[in-house]
Amino acid sequence: MDAEILARLQFAFTAGFHYIFPPISIGLGVILIIMEGMYLKTGNEMYEQMTKFWVKIFGLVFAIGVASGIVLEFEFGTNWSNYSRYVGDVFGSALAAEGVFAFFLESGFLAILLFGWDKVSKKMHFISTVLVAFGAHFSAIWIIVANSWQQTPAGHHIVQEAGRVRAEIVDFWAVVFNPSTLDRLSHTIMGAWQAGAWIVISVSAYYLLKKRHVEISKTAMKIAVVIALVASIGQLVTGHSSGVTVAETQPAKLAAFEGQYETEVADLAIIGWVDEGNEKVIGIKFPKMLSWLIYGDTTTPVTGLNEFAEEDRPPVQITFQAYHFMVALGMLLILLAVVFAVGTWRGFIFEQPWLLKIGIVAVILPMISNQLGWIAAEVGRQPWVVYNLLRTSEGLSPEVSAGQVLGSLIGFVLIYALLFALFIFLFDSKIKHGPEEPWRQMEGKRA
Repeated sequence: MDAEILARLQFAFTAGFHYIFPPISIGLGVILIIMEGMYLKTGNEMYEQMTKFWVKIFGLVFAIGVASGIVLEFEFGTNWSNYSRYVGDVFGSALAAEGVFAFFLESGFLAILLFGWDKVSKKMHFISTVLVAFGAHFSAIWIIVANSWQQTPAGHHIVQEAGRVRAEIVDFWAVVFNPSTLDRLSHTIMGAWQAGAWIVISVSAYYLLKKRHVEISKTAMKIAVVIALVASIGQLVTGHSSGVTVAETQPAKLAAFEGQYETEVADLAIIGWVDEGNEKVIGIKFPKMLSWLIYGDTTTPVTGLNEFAEEDRPPVQITFQAYHFMVALGMLLILLAVVFAVGTWRGFIFEQPWLLKIGIVAVILPMISNQLGWIAAEVGRQPWVVYNLLRTSEGLSPEVSAGQVLGSLIGFVLIYALLFALFIFLFDSKIKHGPEEPWRQMEGKRA
């Protein structure tokens, strides 16, 4: 493999690994606000211990997320120097805003969140929890702004200096609110809320199956399933809106999502395989449904891949499959969220071991769905690293060799494997220890 393919694989691996953790911390932040808010409202010690337990999990996830994400910025300089030079003015503003408005907010109040229980007032600790959660969301905002600008560039002009070209901001707010930012941000946040909710559901289901920490687990699950239900429905709504935007701004990507080669009133593929040689999808389709979903009628044609030169088309098969598996998992998560929401509030789910087992393993579904969404969005943008402005091949560092990239890729795989093993070990130890239940200890002493 050449240096470009290896550099793309390296960034995909490191970004994909990193992206396991920020969605969990964003979703957990929302749940922590609810848990600690209930403690302030009721004074019930159970909510306090529940919050303390999940704060420890949040801290672990946050730490691994930071450690795994640092390397990405260095990769821009080592492997993608031409790209970094081209987008530096745009990305510099967005990433600086992330540092000022998000990372400092998170890190500044994280110490109070983790260690300030007996050192500050209850209200001050709750404010710290809110600010850390907001900081996680603000971080997502600026990362999505930067990535969305690559998808739908706006608010810039192209300048040439010393024989090199680069994008320069002329309207900061046009960059921030480029055509795809709001759709992609809302869709990403809903996916993050799902990831946080299902990790709480999974751990709570595990405790209930083992008949440990029953009272805390039932309450935590009731909180989490509400977030899971809201987020799963939100994913459907924001996903549809994002699809409409993609049809307007990146028609080649939408055509790859659906394996649509001809410009015509289009069917919606439910499941299938793209026969790229014959330029058709073999599978189950709803007639004219894609046109209806995008345009609200069954007469408007959808732009097909044949409208674009072959060198300007994204890889179709991987984009199609990633997109459709993401949608399938999204629909499954809606079904599970409804079942668990009804089951927790009526109480029958706590007595059904098979449902609890499903809850334990379902934690992996939003994580896979988030990864598939990222793959569909990024592969579907190809061959452009900045849509219609800079090709991925043009963003590569001219000096980097295939051997150098391969060596660093192998190193990252080994290091990230150790990092993930450390995360699993620490996560498992915290789960085995479980939340403190001092009221149970007092009952034992009185007995």
